[in-house]
Order: sequence, then structure tokens, then C-alpha cells
Amino acid sequence: QVQLVESGGGLVQAGGSLRLSCAASGNIISINVMGWYRQAPGKQRELVATITTGGSTNYADSVKGRFTISRDNAKNTVYLQMNSLKSEDTAVYYCNADIRSTFGGYYRYYWGQGTQVTVSS
Repeated sequence: QVQLVESGGGLVQAGGSLRLSCAASGNIISINVMGWYRQAPGKQRELVATITTGGSTNYADSVKGRFTISRDNAKNTVYLQMNSLKSEDTAVYYCNADIRSTFGGYYRYYWGQGTQVTVSS
């Protein structure tokens, strides 16, 4: 079994910062792309940022210059540093990872349970 466990969400004032973490555990052979998505009430889940094993990153236009994604391959962990937060960043943030496990031996995407980020204006 593979699990993604997120932490670091919470309530913050506009202009503030938060750092999200997501650790993958279980019978993992290797991890390809890791990323963060978010879903606001009444809206579809959307991409926030992704990062490859080699460190190449991709960001949604709405977070460029404010959010930074990083990862620690030795710890199977991905981070999202969120600065200059705005009320429109309020959402449930989900971790996503493309993982090859001992179960089946092929890559598949896994999701975390989500962590709430609320930005008050």
C-alpha cells in the first residue's frame, strides 16, 4: 500500500505565508512527478504546481511568483511554500504523486486526503 499524508494547512491572513508538506510512504520503488492541486468550494480541482524527480517545475499562472514547490527525494516528500496569500487561494489542497510500488510494479497516480487552507481578508 502507498499513502500520501499532507500537513501544514490552516488559517492565515491575506499577505501571510504557509508551508505545506506531503510525505509518501509504503511499498515504494520510485516516484516520478509530484504535485499540488487545489479545489475551492463549487469549483473544479485545479493544478497548482508540479515538480519532476530532477527538479523541473511547473506552476499555474495564478500562483507564479508567490508559490514555490520543492521536494526531498530521499524523504519522498514534496513541499509547497505559499507566500503573499490571497483570499482566492482558499481551498482544499491535495498532494498528488506518480508512484511505482511493489503492488503491480507499474506507475500510477496517488492522492492525499487534502488539507484546508483558508486565507482571511
